[in-house]
Amino acid sequence: MYRQATSGLFKGMNARVTLIAIIMVVAALIYGAFFTGHLADILERMRRSVNPFLEWYYVLLIAFLLLFMIWLGVGRFKNVRLGGDNEQPEFTFFSWVSMLFAAGTGVGLLFWAVAQPILQFQENPFISEGMSPEAARVAMRLTYFHWGLNGWAIFSFVALVLAYFAYRRNLPLTVRSGLEPILGKYNHGILGDVVDLLAVFGTVFGIATTLGLGVQQMNAGLDAVFGWESSVRLQLLITAVIMSVATLSVVSGVKRGVRLLSEANFWLSIAVVVFMLLFGPTQYLIALTIESAGDYLQNLLGMAFHTNATVADGWQSEWTVFFWGWWLAWSPFVGMFIARISRGRTFREFVMGVLLVPTVITIIWIGLFGGTALYHELFGAGGIIQAVDDDVATALFATVAAMDLGMLGIGVSAVLVVLIATYLITSANAGTLVINTILAGGDPEPPTVHRIIWGAGLGLLTAVMLLAGGLETLQSAVIMAALPFSVVVILMVFGLLKALHSERFAARTGSRIEAPREPWVDLEDAGALPTQVKPDEDVKRH
Repeated sequence: MYRQATSGLFKGMNARVTLIAIIMVVAALIYGAFFTGHLADILERMRRSVNPFLEWYYVLLIAFLLLFMIWLGVGRFKNVRLGGDNEQPEFTFFSWVSMLFAAGTGVGLLFWAVAQPILQFQENPFISEGMSPEAARVAMRLTYFHWGLNGWAIFSFVALVLAYFAYRRNLPLTVRSGLEPILGKYNHGILGDVVDLLAVFGTVFGIATTLGLGVQQMNAGLDAVFGWESSVRLQLLITAVIMSVATLSVVSGVKRGVRLLSEANFWLSIAVVVFMLLFGPTQYLIALTIESAGDYLQNLLGMAFHTNATVADGWQSEWTVFFWGWWLAWSPFVGMFIARISRGRTFREFVMGVLLVPTVITIIWIGLFGGTALYHELFGAGGIIQAVDDDVATALFATVAAMDLGMLGIGVSAVLVVLIATYLITSANAGTLVINTILAGGDPEPPTVHRIIWGAGLGLLTAVMLLAGGLETLQSAVIMAALPFSVVVILMVFGLLKALHSERFAARTGSRIEAPREPWVDLEDAGALPTQVKPDEDVKRH
């Protein structure tokens, strides 16, 4: 652990990093509350100024991470285990997959699974005519691209680095540990603090963006079920309720609260998917999902390096830059959460599980929900496009309404509202736990009082972002928050490679990889992970 305070309000935390992080968030809250319009304007201007750079920088970085993760899963390091050489996974495969999927994309996917295909169906750079059968196929391909392998490559990379250094190198489970081979002793000082602050900064705004989108969609669902019209006041109330429940849940810890909620989400999601398959245009949905998945895989390499360089229509910044920024901002949060539940797995198991399983689930989910919406626009009465153009948050519930199921449709909408709420709670409590783990120097059980403080802070920041302009402000905030952390991601690549090669060299020569020597505290008193060691203990490596 790094620089943990032993008394006072910051007991068990890195006092300096925690204090700076709190000041940053409080400053954002005060400014956003009193200068709401100005905040939205500043974020939008900042976004426009960096868009030309991000349109190729994010593309190149994410494409590289995908290729790099594939290499780690099949290359010379594929049998490296995240833990001892004979250590077994802590969680079952089902629990593992359900937790990483629920925390990774549950809320965002519920929001965009219909909205993005419908918006891309109307217009995108790869079609000459919108709202045609060809446009439907391309819309599905683009949605799979933004929610598939590339995005999960970001999550899986950050998670693998954190898990490797925590469980294999006995370093604290925090972002700065991934830079230990590069920064050395400086990693325990100001430079390491900056790395953790960037991770917290990206995580806070990434979670706030996701919560904001989910709250807007939940408001749309309550309108569909109870007729409660969309309003900022209702959205603020929903935010307060969600964050209160999430904060209570996160106190119970990952093995109880988060795991049980994640598994409940997973089963409820399966029930909704089965419903859509049985009551929707079944044959069309199966055919479209298979066809569009093949189209996605066939065009993956070209899309991964597409920068929209010859067309100045703003599509690249509005879609690809936003999504890659969103995934990057979420990567410290989801990466650390996945790392916490992935101990004992080999690189090959980890890469195959985190890259492939969520991507397959995502393809099926988008295929059924997005496919149903496209079917009703192509062959039915339509109406979904108009609803999405009026309010993108209504996309999912407009699709259910278009199925014309009467009271059954209202019941399904009610189930979807519950599903959105549980995904919001899962994301919020996991995010709160991860932020505190970073600020506690890697302690997986940070002090309860700080979990409560950050739960309240996330709720208030989400409220400010909603007041400042909703979707566009949320998008701008997450893009800007992700940019500085992307530099940390690049450095983590070099840190991991250096560590892996040193371990390989040690195995060949029969030498030993030493544990870090400074500055540690008494880890038994701090409640550290079993793999964390005191300075004078030997660390054996094979």
